[in-house]
Amino acid sequence: MSKRIVDLSLAIEDNMPAHKLFQSPIYLNALTHERTKSFGLGVEGDPMTFQTNYIGMLDHVGTHVDAFLHVNPNGAPIDEMPLDMFMGKAVCFDLRHIGDLEDITADHMAEAEEKAGVKVDGHIVLLCTGFHQRNIDDPKQLVWGNPGLTVEATQWLYDRGSRMHGVEGPSTDKPSNDIFAQHRLCRDLGISHYEWLVNLESLIGSKEFEFYGLPIKFKGGSGSPVRAIAIVDA
Repeated sequence: MSKRIVDLSLAIEDNMPAHKLFQSPIYLNALTHERTKSFGLGVEGDPMTFQTNYIGMLDHVGTHVDAFLHVNPNGAPIDEMPLDMFMGKAVCFDLRHIGDLEDITADHMAEAEEKAGVKVDGHIVLLCTGFHQRNIDDPKQLVWGNPGLTVEATQWLYDRGSRMHGVEGPSTDKPSNDIFAQHRLCRDLGISHYEWLVNLESLIGSKEFEFYGLPIKFKGGSGSPVRAIAIVDA
């Protein structure tokens, strides 16, 4: 059976939206082809020019994954977490009826599981609320409007062996409070999540598929940008 790759990642851009507590990234040309002509590289009639870019950013920019260290001072950094956490069988839940700043509950999860036709059993679970697509042209709402998982919904995932889940917004917790109940429960349960996934609508109805979201091996990293993809039946 043929397969297709679905890109679930934001492009990293200079000054792109970030979580309310975080700085936006700096991503600029460092050396350009035009500038490096003056270096005199290559041969006459065929100069060698090149471009490099400068990156200055936190390790929680764009589509990224949280390391255990992010919210647990004794947790493993990103370079010490097992790689099998960042890949594997996955399912996408259709939660597009959940509005901005609303709660995703355990009942919502159970209903979405039944609709997806896949029993969660150690799956990576991606939650499509349509949040990013709804607010793609409103940077302020992207930062300040995402839905949030309740602790009951998070426990629901854990009870079914899910060690990793993913959301479209900059956080699994709503930006309208500073309790961070979902992050604190993930800390206590030893599970984690992806944030700022996009294009999840393309996965609705795909049943079970393969997911890959490998982090950069930052020494002591609290998280990492990822190129998240799904491999689904064509």
